[in-house]
Amino acid sequence: MEIEQLPLGTLGTNCYLIMEGEQALIVDPGDEADKLIRMIERRNVKPVAILLTHAHFDHIGAVDAVRNHYQIEVYVHQEEQEWLSNPDLNGSAMFSMVTSTISANKAEHLLQPGKMEISPFHFEVRHTPGHSPGSVSFIFAKEGFAIVGDTLFAGGIGRTDLPGGDTATLITSIEKQLFSLEDRMTIYPGHGPKTTIEIEKQSNPFLT
Repeated sequence: MEIEQLPLGTLGTNCYLIMEGEQALIVDPGDEADKLIRMIERRNVKPVAILLTHAHFDHIGAVDAVRNHYQIEVYVHQEEQEWLSNPDLNGSAMFSMVTSTISANKAEHLLQPGKMEISPFHFEVRHTPGHSPGSVSFIFAKEGFAIVGDTLFAGGIGRTDLPGGDTATLITSIEKQLFSLEDRMTIYPGHGPKTTIEIEKQSNPFLT
């Protein structure tokens, strides 16, 4: 299994392409659909689904364009199904750097915590609220990595001053849902470089 990181949009939101053989999962197509599609064509893989760690505007801006281009379906936590089509909830109505409000059609599937299979991919969904109510992390335990959205960063944690955010909830999510993973687990965040559970346990100033 391979994973490729592609920062997209004004905020440099990390989109991830997870590849197994000729098939791929797309995680958080935040903007610049054409750029993402070019990367997918270069890798010569066929996307089978779009997974969303959460539904803030900078993570969903290219959802419909990519969904329609590949005729694939979208997965989001039930707490944020309505956020996709609501600029006030997804935040695109709040920020001056967003030139137009962002709205996407509803997801075809609602994520629930637990084991999940989208053939040929096997992973675990963990509900990690705090940055937003429906934030989730995708755990690929066998492969040794997790995609955590804006819950945890290298040396930082997600902001909690947006609608539905809560600092205490975020810290609990990190400590119970992420720090329970193996120390060697590689963490791929929604912004910035990858890190590991061990590094963040030892040196993250918000958590030590």
